[in-house]
Amino acid sequence: QVQLVESGGGLVQTGESLNLSCVASGVFDIMGWYRQAPGSQRELVATKSVYGTTNLAESVKERFTISRGGDKSVYLQMNNLRIEDTAVYFCKAHQIMSSNVYWGQGTQVTVTS
Repeated sequence: QVQLVESGGGLVQTGESLNLSCVASGVFDIMGWYRQAPGSQRELVATKSVYGTTNLAESVKERFTISRGGDKSVYLQMNNLRIEDTAVYFCKAHQIMSSNVYWGQGTQVTVTS
């Protein structure tokens, strides 16, 4: 079975940075990150394909950068973090040809003042 190993979450103050990492036990055309804050729906943060296409949410595109480490991993550099960024961040991996989508278990990001 596919496993997505996430790391890099933690507790930081506003203005600080974190880098999230997701490594998959397989190859994926599209990988990225979604987040879910308490009492909210899971929402897109950023995705990136191995073909070069990138999709970032408007709320983060000035501060976050997504990158791929080949076709098995994805990273999210989060700068100038805000309290509103506090959420559980989930890695998502998508194989286009098989239409399979997999999710990581989530890594907590907490931003305080």
